[in-house]
Amino acid sequence: MQATDVFLAILTVSIWGLNFVAIKIGLQGLPPILFCALRFIFAALPLVFFIKRPAIPWRLLVAYGSLQFAGQFSLLFIGMKLGFAPGLASLVMQLQVFFTVALAVLMLGERPRAAQILGALVAFAGMGVVAAHLDGTATVVGFVLVVAAGLSWAGANIVTKQIGKVNPLALVAWGSLMAVPGLLLASLAFEGPAAWQDTALRFNWTSAGAILFQSYPTTILGFAIWSTLMRKYPAATVAPFSLLVPVAGMLSASLILGEALQSWKIMAGLLVLCGLLLNQFGGRLVLLLKTVKP
Repeated sequence: MQATDVFLAILTVSIWGLNFVAIKIGLQGLPPILFCALRFIFAALPLVFFIKRPAIPWRLLVAYGSLQFAGQFSLLFIGMKLGFAPGLASLVMQLQVFFTVALAVLMLGERPRAAQILGALVAFAGMGVVAAHLDGTATVVGFVLVVAAGLSWAGANIVTKQIGKVNPLALVAWGSLMAVPGLLLASLAFEGPAAWQDTALRFNWTSAGAILFQSYPTTILGFAIWSTLMRKYPAATVAPFSLLVPVAGMLSASLILGEALQSWKIMAGLLVLCGLLLNQFGGRLVLLLKTVKP
């Protein structure tokens, strides 16, 4: 990858890591599905009035909005509402890397390198450390929902590859709009009108800040960059950068929310980070070792 694209990838995952803190703060005053719907209402508006819809089939646009936004974040928000900690959520979401590589092999015919497979296995060991320390039924359910959110993200990565070259800002804005109707209906069905009324009464600047951070830096900027990189490079090259999300997520959760950084969390984070390094640089290391004469 070009140095500029590496910088953009790191900037994006840093914003996404801090985003887990914003989610936790927003969930203190907002029901999860309605919170998710409000995020994408503001991400879509007013941009869709000024940017033309991407020239792609409606089915791909709906699939992108449903997987990248509605599915991924409603599952994530509900999982965190059930008590799954922000730092751990930022780590577990990175299962999407493995799901993305697997789906790219099955659906796009991409072939991961041996170093990428080894990196995935090392990072998966980090997920095993997380799973071994879960306690409480709500936390286990939250863990499962966050894993499902990662699968939804992976599916969106594959759809992005199939979409091809389009204006990334238009894709994110219109994809956000596609996510809104289903989210509002789901909120009305599962959270009820009473939750909407309570939200209106309790709405404050903290809730507004959480929504706006979710809508603009996280959604518009972050996913516009991400979708551009996913189209420019193989999925197995771009997706592993998201493994840096838990580094930013766990550090920001510790500094801002006071989330404890136990030794097992640090171990899990290091395993995930080592998996990313193997994925990105393992192939070059093997070639370097082959060129070194004994």
